[in-house]
Amino acid sequence: MDLWALGDLFTPWCIHVVATLRIAEHIAAGSADIDKLGAACGADPDSLSRVLRHLVSKGIFEEPVPGRFALNEAAQALLDGPVHLGLDLDGLGGRMAHAWGTLLSAVRTGKPAYHEAFGRGFWEDLDAHPDIAADFDALMGPAGHGVPDFQVLLDPADWSSVRTVVDVGGGTGALLAEVLRARPTIRGILDLPRTVARSSEVFQAAGVADRATTVGQSFFDPLPGGGDLYMLKNVLADWPDGEAKSLLRRCAEAARPAGTVVILGGVNPEETPAPELLMLVLVGGRSRTLNEFRALACEAGLEVRATGRQPSGRFMVECRPAVPH
Repeated sequence: MDLWALGDLFTPWCIHVVATLRIAEHIAAGSADIDKLGAACGADPDSLSRVLRHLVSKGIFEEPVPGRFALNEAAQALLDGPVHLGLDLDGLGGRMAHAWGTLLSAVRTGKPAYHEAFGRGFWEDLDAHPDIAADFDALMGPAGHGVPDFQVLLDPADWSSVRTVVDVGGGTGALLAEVLRARPTIRGILDLPRTVARSSEVFQAAGVADRATTVGQSFFDPLPGGGDLYMLKNVLADWPDGEAKSLLRRCAEAARPAGTVVILGGVNPEETPAPELLMLVLVGGRSRTLNEFRALACEAGLEVRATGRQPSGRFMVECRPAVPH
């Protein structure tokens, strides 16, 4: 095992730089000569050529003749929208890249140190930079993960008793829109303050705006009550145990007496949870094993009723409010 190769930061930063400068797009558009590339992206040709030659040595890009670069299969991936979102140093990709510099503090303290790099916590940083927040929403939504899997109940027959769905922390509402589009008799509520303003176009495009309501409040405040189904997709792993338990408690309160709470993402059926190191450095969140989640849910007033997988393969957990003893 070559520790120097594993610890090499040259290649990752070079990839981020060429993604930020959109080198793959410029080459695809015909600017293959280094002077034209430099002019197209506003970079020094000599410095850029050195970066590209390093990547060529790693199997990314080709240099068929000196000073002229071409795309290969590896470099073609840089043309993919979600890949660019995750690598662009001028956007969310820069936030994620620079956040790794706080890993040592996070490991020493057990808490995120994102503020050391950017002056504020991750969520507050998104609030302060709407353009970065829009990148995050795109990466988390269909642009980054494709059309959401709307099969959020293990037994399809259970939909017969669902009239109102509450999407807790549902971003711009992509999942809720798919659920409502698939089931015309259901109404939905999207609960998340930062993105509800951008959800209207999602609901309009899906043709469900007349059945979707948005609530601009923190999901740590009391949630809309009386829903039949509460969905948490890619939310729970964003938070440490204390906040995760508070969120689950709010779901339990709102779902009483007989609602269902479905966790989509953040719970791992394996005995060892996924490392989720990016969540550690960004927000202090973590993935949990099913047993860890079961204990946390119990403290929050929820009982695990069933587990399984969506057609997409995502592991999911269905809970119900615990019956008081």
